[in-house]
Amino acid sequence: MDPEANLTLYRPATYQIRVPGALDEHWSDWIGEMTVSVECAGGGQMVTSLTGRIDQASLHGLLRRLYSLGVPILSVVCVDQDPANKADLPEG
Repeated sequence: MDPEANLTLYRPATYQIRVPGALDEHWSDWIGEMTVSVECAGGGQMVTSLTGRIDQASLHGLLRRLYSLGVPILSVVCVDQDPANKADLPEG
């Protein structure tokens, strides 16, 4: 196993955080370089995805901010931990 590909506390990785509801674009300034996208989930409910390349400290800070605002978190997924890959998410 390549140790460079392992998650660390200091090396950025691409994360996707999903929360219920529709957060609008003004949240982009508040959440840094995360991309905000809203989609309709099953049952007509809206889900917002926050996606971006951040390190563990930034991830924890963002999760604490969402918690302090009372925003429930549906999921947190590491979608890319390759340090050479700068893309947020593959299309599809």
